[in-house]
Amino acid sequence: MNKNDEVEYCNLELRFDRQDIQNLIKDLIKEGYSLYWSENETVFLISVRTGRKLVKLRFQQIKDGYKLVGDYMIRDARLSEWMEKLIGDMRGHAVVKRFRDRQIIIENIMFGEVIRLVEISGYQQRVLYQKGPLLTDQELTKLFYSVEGEERIRQRRVEVDEELDRLNEAMQSGDTALIEACRVKLAGLSHELNMLEW
Repeated sequence: MNKNDEVEYCNLELRFDRQDIQNLIKDLIKEGYSLYWSENETVFLISVRTGRKLVKLRFQQIKDGYKLVGDYMIRDARLSEWMEKLIGDMRGHAVVKRFRDRQIIIENIMFGEVIRLVEISGYQQRVLYQKGPLLTDQELTKLFYSVEGEERIRQRRVEVDEELDRLNEAMQSGDTALIEACRVKLAGLSHELNMLEW
């Protein structure tokens, strides 16, 4: 990463317990960052100094620990690398936008893994990587002008409803493996629905 690059981390979904946060503080201090932290009943805040900038990491208290919330614009290359390692290690979700020389690279990350990579130059957009099946423009056009497209949308909506029911049952029973599997399936279904309805 170039030192002039800016990286924005959005829609973060990273969950921690208290020990994880203490380990983060130790890691950041080992990396040589100057930081301080504070806490109240709802938020644990870690303020990290990067040159003249201050990055405030907000951990919102939830039922079973903490969740990193907010959007973060980071210019420090080492802190960006640390953040990306954290997303991977915690198997988190995020949208990462890299700004460099009139170009934006957007990574959609689910469970610590890049599922979609898009490059935007000016007003041109190009998908560099897409995990899973991707419909071509011709297939989308054919679906648009046929009844098959509407039928496929209807089927996907039914599948989404069924998967939401399954997720609800998994959450009530506390089955974390099934919850994760349902979320992955729902992400794929909603992506396909977005493409079909676009």
